[in-house]
Amino acid sequence: MLKILGILVSIFLLSAICVAEETAYFDWRGSQLYTAKNYTDALAYFDKAVSQEPGYIDAWIHKGDSERAIKNYTGSIQSYNTALQINNEKAAAWSGISEAYLAMKNYDNASIAAARATELDNKSKTYWHREGNLLQMKGMYKESITKYDGALALDPLYKDALYKKGVSLMVLGSYADAGKLFDQTLAIDPKFKQAYITKGMALEANGKYADAQKAYDKALEIDPAYTQALTGRMHVLLALKKPQEAMEIFVKM
Repeated sequence: MLKILGILVSIFLLSAICVAEETAYFDWRGSQLYTAKNYTDALAYFDKAVSQEPGYIDAWIHKGDSERAIKNYTGSIQSYNTALQINNEKAAAWSGISEAYLAMKNYDNASIAAARATELDNKSKTYWHREGNLLQMKGMYKESITKYDGALALDPLYKDALYKKGVSLMVLGSYADAGKLFDQTLAIDPKFKQAYITKGMALEANGKYADAQKAYDKALEIDPAYTQALTGRMHVLLALKKPQEAMEIFVKM
């Protein structure tokens, strides 16, 4: 009798191992397809994984990622929330929820989820940066600067955080400090055309029209049809009392 019981236990354990291995395969295969941007087929494999093993948290997160990729945002949030029911401290799930709400332009819920992701993984500069962006979108410029500083503490050369912090400073009227950040951004990436625009605006706000024109000209060297650069150049030409040159830009826009 004991021998038969031992055989049954062995069969059960082997069966459980086989199921776990198969579930892991489904998740792995789905991840491969997701990386290849074959989101629909990837989703099918993640569905198999969670159907076979409902407690497989990574597959729920990956399922949410795939649903978000095909713009099923409500479904993705449900998948992420299922993952959080298993483990409420999965930063990746909170991050996914934030991205889904952001795509839905629900900035309040996106910001709440982003803050939770940063809290759980404060070594991710991307999380700090995203939280800053969401606060900036909500008009909370001082608070956004704190988040950009969090990203820059991890990576002082993080150009996107430097740029976005400069934008917040611009809105708050700190044009000189903003200009310094735009210069730092451009030292890292001289092709960052948006930074030339904001640099030009900062210089223009301080009455430095000739220098502002140079910044707009640099943006136009990168993209000759860049509307914001053309508009900025036209404005400073008017300020420099060069209306004919400004009008030449106007008639071509």
